[in-house]
Amino acid sequence: MRSLSKKLSKFGARWCLGLILTLLAAGQVSGLLQADPIERMDTFFDGMRMRLEAPVHDPRIVIVDIDENSLVRVGRWPWSRDVIARLVTQLGDRYRARAIGFDVVFAEPDTSSGYNVLAGLAQHELKDVPAFGAQLLKLKPALDYDALLAKAIAGRPVVLGYNVSEKQQKGLLPPPAFTLAELNGRQIGALGSHGYEANLEQLQRAARGAGIFTAITDADGILRVSPLLQRIGDGYYPSLSLATASVALQAKALKPYFTATADTLSRGELENGGLDYVSIVYGERRQIAIPVGQALTTTIQFRGPGGPAGGAFSYVSAADVLDGKADSKILDGRIVLVGTTAPGLNDLRATPVNREYPGVEVHANLIKSILDNRFKHRPDFAFACELLQVFFFGLALTLALAVLPPLPSVLLALAALLGAGGFNYWMYAGANNAVLNVAVILLLIVALFILNLGWGYFFEFRKGRALVSRFGEYVAPELVAEMAENPERYDMDGESRELTVLFVDVRGFTTIAEGMTPKALREYINLYLTAMSEDIRDSHHGTLDKYIGDAVMAFWGAPVPFADHASRAAATALLMQASAQRLNQDFVARGWPPLKIGIGLNSGLMHVGDMGSRIRRAYTVMGDAVNLGARLEGITKVYGVGIAAGATTRAAAPEFAWRELDLVRVKGKLEPVAIFEPLGLASQLDAAALEQLARWHAALALVRAQRWDQAQEIIGQLARAAPDCGLYRLYSARIAHYRLQPPGADWDGVTTFDTK
Repeated sequence: MRSLSKKLSKFGARWCLGLILTLLAAGQVSGLLQADPIERMDTFFDGMRMRLEAPVHDPRIVIVDIDENSLVRVGRWPWSRDVIARLVTQLGDRYRARAIGFDVVFAEPDTSSGYNVLAGLAQHELKDVPAFGAQLLKLKPALDYDALLAKAIAGRPVVLGYNVSEKQQKGLLPPPAFTLAELNGRQIGALGSHGYEANLEQLQRAARGAGIFTAITDADGILRVSPLLQRIGDGYYPSLSLATASVALQAKALKPYFTATADTLSRGELENGGLDYVSIVYGERRQIAIPVGQALTTTIQFRGPGGPAGGAFSYVSAADVLDGKADSKILDGRIVLVGTTAPGLNDLRATPVNREYPGVEVHANLIKSILDNRFKHRPDFAFACELLQVFFFGLALTLALAVLPPLPSVLLALAALLGAGGFNYWMYAGANNAVLNVAVILLLIVALFILNLGWGYFFEFRKGRALVSRFGEYVAPELVAEMAENPERYDMDGESRELTVLFVDVRGFTTIAEGMTPKALREYINLYLTAMSEDIRDSHHGTLDKYIGDAVMAFWGAPVPFADHASRAAATALLMQASAQRLNQDFVARGWPPLKIGIGLNSGLMHVGDMGSRIRRAYTVMGDAVNLGARLEGITKVYGVGIAAGATTRAAAPEFAWRELDLVRVKGKLEPVAIFEPLGLASQLDAAALEQLARWHAALALVRAQRWDQAQEIIGQLARAAPDCGLYRLYSARIAHYRLQPPGADWDGVTTFDTK
């Protein structure tokens, strides 16, 4: 109970806010709330889903394109009907088209042959020339282009296209798919119109069928759905795509299919009078059931960006068909749609996949869906599925994001976004073909993440921000990030802890400073301090304590504890010496004094915390172990080495090879301590280096045993191999001194330093 109460007090407010966001999302899904921006986002995701699907070429449907090439070769549009008649004849006879759908309307008589002008002359100016009238009568069949087209259409599977209109009733409508009377009193919601602009009567009577090609765009001008049937008067008339597919399938009928009675209709079904789908009945008891949405529409599944290069359908130039040059392998037995992609003919549509999508290919996509019996649609279970996702993601993230640290929260939110988006796309692209709304679910995930991120920043992170920002000047950015995740684990209160301290100083800095200009000295010291600080803070995550003139102080093991603090410090000291050598080459090349540094290391129990006065405070370490580290840095120059470390550091970092330097009693301490120099990781030293180290330790043992000759012999050999080693010179001088002034039988081998 106490644990639950503690969690409620810490996370309860965030849980409540998360639940409120979840309920708001549920209200949007259920229709109790309606936000236009969310609906617009869903249309955006609809288009994105379509663009993700790569087009797969369908050889069953071919577009005969009145393209720019055709306009150049045949002439400007509209072409005379005798040309269209030749096109129909070629498609029907030469290429044996399965169906020919025209995405154009022939609403006006074709007078381009000049027959009307000649008939007028025969009746007036040339009425006294009987031969003229007789010859004109013979020419009439060849000059009546509408009759030529009607003759070409007759007996061939031609479907004409036409527009709906509110302003006029022009031309002849085809027979309706069904009438209002055939619905037995049911009301089917459909787009309705009282007018139309249809084809000439003689053309329509010759055709196998006709279909509406009027495009119905959404409020943003984008074409996403297409009516399968529209109501004109009391009749329901098919779209061009539905009519063309019906002719291709040699359909017997188009029928509405109902499964529910009026008293059992759901809200969505009621809008369409309980209509489940429109059925194309063909063959022996075969049918294709087309699911319909509101107003008898179906979602257009756009495949690819459209056009000849889109890859979904073959395009053949109309001029090639007229000349008989089109590839029969492409056209034979195919469903043909005659339309245009020429920019000047205004049949390009704004769609989710392309702002200039050929209108004729819209019909091709719908016909493909009909032939495949695969339609993107909003299923009956869409509402339940979306609501379930809202509560699943909403409740899970509400509970989890409040308790997780930042990085896991980001990963969980990303996983939720990918999961929701992936499931939505799987439902769309898989066998379900389900169009589900996803915007509100994705927004809920983002809102919950932002809520918890903002809460964590304003109400929790801010508590530790001051602490972390103060530590930021001491420790590496990676450690600051770690501390920021759990700031309550770190504070600046004083405590005693096993740590390792490091001091580094420039040898002969006073002399260096005297020989340089202030500007050069500033650059010299800045480059040196920057390199040392980066090695300390970035390489092995040391805590940068302070600068003391040209000296730098650092430590390992606080504020972030490291069990291997001694190893990190030793590795950093070796890296700093390498950096100093690199800097030295640059400094000498500039004509500056050479750089040489000494480093002191020591491990032990230290007091660490925020210390100082009311005026100024700093996070630092204090204690005997710290003082010894400072002393060791100072005596490196005595032994001619770059690094001197205490025995506790050596014991805590056994993976390094250590060279013992001496037993010393530094100022301020009574007990002697052994001091060592790290040479590198033992595993990385070659056999020769390890042998020299062993010989040195043997020589040091001989010195402490006062066996001067044997010790000097070994040290002399080592010195000849490394003439620049100050340690060998130091011990050679000591042996010479002890020969003249023996230390006595009770000598303990300790060197005492009276100065700091």
